[in-house]
Amino acid sequence: MRKDEDLAISSQPGLPVIVRRKSFFENLQSRLPHGATHILGAMASLALFGLAAYILAGVLSNIRYGELVDALRATSGTQILAALFFTALSYIALTGYDFSALRQIRHYAPYRVTALASFASYAIAFNLGFPVVTGAAVRYWIYSRVQMTALQVANVTVITGVTFWLGMTTVIGFTLVRAAEQLAALDRLPVAVHMALGVLTLAGVAGYGAWVALEPRHIRLRGHVLELPGVGSTVAQLVVGAADLCAAAAALYVLLPQGAHLDFSAFLAVYVIACVLGVVSHAPGGIGVFEATMLNALPGASQESTLASLLLFRVIYYFLPFLVALAVLGADEGARRWSALREAVARIIEERAS
Repeated sequence: MRKDEDLAISSQPGLPVIVRRKSFFENLQSRLPHGATHILGAMASLALFGLAAYILAGVLSNIRYGELVDALRATSGTQILAALFFTALSYIALTGYDFSALRQIRHYAPYRVTALASFASYAIAFNLGFPVVTGAAVRYWIYSRVQMTALQVANVTVITGVTFWLGMTTVIGFTLVRAAEQLAALDRLPVAVHMALGVLTLAGVAGYGAWVALEPRHIRLRGHVLELPGVGSTVAQLVVGAADLCAAAAALYVLLPQGAHLDFSAFLAVYVIACVLGVVSHAPGGIGVFEATMLNALPGASQESTLASLLLFRVIYYFLPFLVALAVLGADEGARRWSALREAVARIIEERAS
């Protein structure tokens, strides 16, 4: 094999040519049959979803639906208002994903446009699934108004994904250390194992920060070069991602019944793991996978009351924002069409008057 087969060369107008050695995974991917990685990924996702569906079906078969209805009715208005408040905080934090990404690609957009694109893309992608497709489509529809190209929107989608996983990794590393004893009581693993995994996870995040701090780093996106955020932007991404996850977790935490004896730090670790499994399964909003994980992990309360909390969380955090996003997008598009119609009518009147 020639030595240059292990090199990756990419360029983009305005950026220097980048020559680097291919990673182990890139070399492995190049040796697999075309499309094999996509097939393996789809099979793994289906296997995970099938396992979660099996577990969830077993849980639901033992649910007493009268007690489930009673648990729903027992949820107080204060709990629902608190869940709505934390949901709003989470979606506000999500706008920081797009704001950070736009700064990274050096493109200005009014915050109103940024907030609309972020909120609508996440609210729709959370419910329909396939966020790379659905989220990017919604973003392009909105950002095209401020002269953003499809490639720039793709860059924003990649950077927001990096922000999400940085926040996820940081939170789970912190909670593994912070709540090691409670987590050990849940999964029966030694406390030292949780501590070690948490420290290694945080070390990985710190290592990534040091890596991007040493010099500008780039990744390839369909033959184009994308510069990764530097250390300052990476720290901002960590804060935004952690704030989003903590607020989202709090929206479910306040809905839990009183019998669920779990500190918020430990609950946050369980929540993030459930989210990761939901994302990997590619199920819309992690539905089924997320619920199966939470039902098997949360101690203390009955499964009927826990399931009631999960159903309310699904409605408040996923379904309501989805409806609001559709309404806002419809109203925004209607206002744009009405404005264009008024301008056209005004031009016609001016032309006839002259």
